[in-house]
Amino acid sequence: MDSIVVTGNGPLKGEIPIAGAKNACLTLMPATLLTDAPLTLTNAPRLSDIRTMTELLGSLGAEVASLQGGQVLALSSHDLTSHRADYDIVRKMRASILVLGPMLARDGHAVVSLPGGCAIGARPVDLHLRALEALGAELNLRDGYVHAKAPGGLKGARFRFPIVSVGATENALMAATLAKGTTILENAAREPEIVDLAQCLRRMGAQIEGEGTSTITIQGVASLGGATHPVVTDRIELGTYMLAPAIAGGSVECLGGRLDLVQAFADKLHEAGVEVTETARGLRVTRNSDRLRSVNVATEPFPGFPTDLQAQFMAAMCTADGVSVLEEHIFENRFMHAPELTRMGAQIEVHGGTATVTGVERLRGAPVMATDLRASVSLILAGLAAEGETIVSRVYHLDRGYENVEDKLGACGARIERIKAS
Repeated sequence: MDSIVVTGNGPLKGEIPIAGAKNACLTLMPATLLTDAPLTLTNAPRLSDIRTMTELLGSLGAEVASLQGGQVLALSSHDLTSHRADYDIVRKMRASILVLGPMLARDGHAVVSLPGGCAIGARPVDLHLRALEALGAELNLRDGYVHAKAPGGLKGARFRFPIVSVGATENALMAATLAKGTTILENAAREPEIVDLAQCLRRMGAQIEGEGTSTITIQGVASLGGATHPVVTDRIELGTYMLAPAIAGGSVECLGGRLDLVQAFADKLHEAGVEVTETARGLRVTRNSDRLRSVNVATEPFPGFPTDLQAQFMAAMCTADGVSVLEEHIFENRFMHAPELTRMGAQIEVHGGTATVTGVERLRGAPVMATDLRASVSLILAGLAAEGETIVSRVYHLDRGYENVEDKLGACGARIERIKAS
């Protein structure tokens, strides 16, 4: 397996282009299953998860062409040959469950393996299934597969999510576009990726109101058409690279960054002593002080502090002045990066869903191992502020969510290189 070597090299200076959102693109791609007309996605990220979704859609008979170096995806599902999403593909990525709603809505049947993904907690799919059942789906779980059918088609309904779920909101939203009648989704997720999906579906002819709020109303239509849609900026990649100058010092402009995507996160950076300013091309992030101030953080659904930036923010707090408390309210088992950071000299105590970080003046480079996607990049960020060399192994996790991380950081002065597996 590849590894990445980072050597602390002082402040960063330069600019980093921010890619389209992985989580948005992985949701938009299954929308092709709702129509036999072409769907084109621009500003697509070039990641291994996108390749996995391409493989999954291809196994169903959809066509996915990667154009302009992978930044444009041309999709067509005019002739599906299968409605079965097999375990061998689905196990690689949790977002695979998002093919269930579209296939069920369009053709009235689907068989989808229970999904895999990062080992950051159970993350059950019961909310996806309960929402689809409310729309009239008949579901049967056996042998690790969801067998779903709706012989008379899906029917509009009112459904309230007992807890906020981004994936379940996305699955139900796509399914409801072709359901007969009106669907009202209450306590729906409000993430920018939900808004992006709704905008794309509307371009395809869907009738949707309320995305970005906790209540989404969908008036079902008989069919959807084709569209061209730009993938929204990746707010998690944006937040990650905003932390690079915060940790290493210096000033970096994140091209394409939008403050409305990361307001709660930017507020915490400001609290820690980091300046975030809007520019004509994105966001500029500058750390002027010698050391960050400690800040307490609790992860919450959007518009709160994102769980997908918790690991990276912990890396920043490892060298902050004072004691910070990080509370993880979204996923269990999401502090697996903490033991690796302690190998670098960090002082971290974890009790259940709470981590207490006592800042040290300097981290030390060490061999560390990535345990999941966001943990992997947190270790790279920590290496920017460490004395000596940090070797991050198992970076296949990293490639699921970040493209060209070594090039982007290297262009700003970081000493970072990828060591290919022999």
